[in-house]
Amino acid sequence: MTSATSRPAPGESSSPRPGPRPKPAPPSGAPVRVTGAQSLVRSLEAVGCEVVFGIPGGTILPAYDPLLDSTKVRHVLVRHEQGAGHAATGYAQATGKVGVCMATSGPGATNLVTPLADANMDSVPVVAITGQQSRPLIGTDAFQEADICGITMPITKHNFLVTDAADIPRAIAEAFHLASTGRPGPVLVDIPKDVLQEMTSYSWPPELRLPGYRPTTRPHGKQVREAAKLIAAARRPVLYVGGGVIKAEASNELMALAESTGIPVVTTLMARGAFPDSHPQHLGMPGMHGTVSAVAAMQASDLLIALGARFDDRVTGQLSTFAPDAQVVHADIDPAEISKNRRADVPIVGDCKEIISDLVEAVRVEKENAAREVDLAPWWEQLDAWRETFPVGYDWPDDGTLSPQYVIERIGVLTPPDTLFTAGVGQHQMWAAQFVKYESPRTWINSGGLGTMGFAVPAAMGAKAGVPGVQVWAIDGDGCFQMTNQELATCAIEGLPIKVAVINNGNLGMVRQWQTLFYGERYSNTDLGTHKHRIPDFKMLAEAMGCAGLRAESRDQVDAVIEQAMGINDRPVVIDFVVGKDAQVWPMVAAGTGNSEIMAARGIRPLFDEADV
Repeated sequence: MTSATSRPAPGESSSPRPGPRPKPAPPSGAPVRVTGAQSLVRSLEAVGCEVVFGIPGGTILPAYDPLLDSTKVRHVLVRHEQGAGHAATGYAQATGKVGVCMATSGPGATNLVTPLADANMDSVPVVAITGQQSRPLIGTDAFQEADICGITMPITKHNFLVTDAADIPRAIAEAFHLASTGRPGPVLVDIPKDVLQEMTSYSWPPELRLPGYRPTTRPHGKQVREAAKLIAAARRPVLYVGGGVIKAEASNELMALAESTGIPVVTTLMARGAFPDSHPQHLGMPGMHGTVSAVAAMQASDLLIALGARFDDRVTGQLSTFAPDAQVVHADIDPAEISKNRRADVPIVGDCKEIISDLVEAVRVEKENAAREVDLAPWWEQLDAWRETFPVGYDWPDDGTLSPQYVIERIGVLTPPDTLFTAGVGQHQMWAAQFVKYESPRTWINSGGLGTMGFAVPAAMGAKAGVPGVQVWAIDGDGCFQMTNQELATCAIEGLPIKVAVINNGNLGMVRQWQTLFYGERYSNTDLGTHKHRIPDFKMLAEAMGCAGLRAESRDQVDAVIEQAMGINDRPVVIDFVVGKDAQVWPMVAAGTGNSEIMAARGIRPLFDEADV
């Protein structure tokens, strides 16, 4: 066989050999005959999919054969389907693109349930592709059969069961469109094995058939003007910023609104980095473990401008006592969120980027027409007093052990400004949100709504695949780390050199904190044995997984081991930071109490006197 670029052998004529002329390639968009599996891979290539995280199995196996030939789609072979789902989420959160995971039917598909629920709670664009038993066997309790569409219906934005191979391109195109537009979210595409095997015609682009799906992106002008009137008249306003601002790529617009109005900003756990921590108008994170100044500002405000936020219970505390004197402007892409938890005085449905842009102009006009501009100086005097009196801080453990807050603070200081951080769930997650300074969006990725232990390592893996040029650190706890650390082997083999800081306090730390505060220090089943038994030995475990294993147990070792980790870039690095077991996360609003009962530290409950505001 020769090609257009092959050279003739010595003595061979360079003139073309006689014979039939090659058939021209079909014109773009013309149907071609392929298997359903080939149609699936071509569709993934056409929608711009770069990486698929997955594991092959019987029913999805037909799709893996043509995937081997793809030069556009990289497959990352994970060690557990949960890792695939969280990696897809990490990829999506880091890049703003759609993350993709793939699994076989039955247990493979059901192992994706947790990451799909996680992505749904945090509005992450993910497409999950699952194999299904052949069509004649569906409903017969066949081997590895599960109704994954029925199972995931409450935790996906939408899902498809594809029963005709001709529908594969349209299903994939619609899945990516649904996942990434409006309020982002996970979409599942379930494809029976015989559909992947049968012959079909493939053409691109397909015609989307989503007649009832029309997300509102442009805000209503009247609502924007009404919001601007409230903003211009407010004496104690607060910009309550949620993760939707990052999803909408609206950080620049938020900066313009904040600076043009002088209004203080709070950023939720999902919005860390949407507004720079270093900015003087930033009060920090609100909520159960937020800063005193952020929580107090919301409680004392007369106007909350909620942008891409959903009034989550971890932010509001006891809802009936939350921000009792505040009017509410609520802007969100999802109309179902408006007034769901807190009634909105001015609802605005639309894309946050467009809403905030319109608000900037509307507020400017409103202030120009006002007889006298409201002076926010008294409000800022109160805010600054709270900020100065109750800064976020920590005490070193009395027993001389290493402070976990210090470890995380030093990681934040020593790493480059563009470093991307992921976290599991618990104390280490809250400390990472409090003690690392986030200056730009998409540098903080965590499991916010679902609170999924085991999220950090696979999410870091996915983020590193999406943005290979930046450092990616997983801040993890010893409990979370033991749930998904098998993905370190994936990272080592796939060339994804993440850094993992295991905050090893020997316990399920947040549960222990609650036992300390609310259960009379009765520590039932929270000791993991990673301290007194050193089981597992995280340094040795890391090395067994093809990673560099490091350890720090004292303050004078912390900076050196962080620098050593940053100098290793040919494989993943795991640092076992052995820290004190009794450190606690403060401030804290106890579950079921109101935000006015926030404790700055144990036994220290700031009193907010409205006369001071």
